[in-house]
Amino acid sequence: MTEPLTKVDSAVEGLSSSPPKKEEGGLRRKSSAVPGVYNINDLEKEGTELEIAIETRYTGWKINKSSGTVEDPAILKLHLTKPPVKRIDLHFPLGLEVTARNLKGVTIKDALDAIHKAYKKRADDELDNPYLAGFEWDKEESWTRLIVHLQKQPTSSMPQGASGGGKKKKKGKSEE
Repeated sequence: MTEPLTKVDSAVEGLSSSPPKKEEGGLRRKSSAVPGVYNINDLEKEGTELEIAIETRYTGWKINKSSGTVEDPAILKLHLTKPPVKRIDLHFPLGLEVTARNLKGVTIKDALDAIHKAYKKRADDELDNPYLAGFEWDKEESWTRLIVHLQKQPTSSMPQGASGGGKKKKKGKSEE
């Protein structure tokens, strides 16, 4: 078929023999990839250590209540880990495991919401340790999950020393 194209065949004259190539990973949405937010498995391969937000220790939050009941709602917007990750498993000592997800980086609110979803139907008297005490990352046990610690009494508000304050802060507070 080396004959020149006729009027009937002219519709295919401008087309190349192969379809145009798509970009690598053609069906993936690029908008969901936020710079600076990592996949936890990639961090494990690189050996990058996680750092957990210290504010999680002072939430005073009951696990069967909404995350909106936290004493200081401003901490809910903070990333749970540094560097921020897209998803992380939260493991309870009795074996339950939930996953917190956020493509823009898992926040403290995302973690609390994931925990709340698992415990929202439990009554107060069913929970031995109903208050969040914080999270622990043990890279020897599992790089990709945090251990959730619970306690009987709420830990309320940040202590004076934890916020980086000094002696003058206490003195100023007593003068008010």
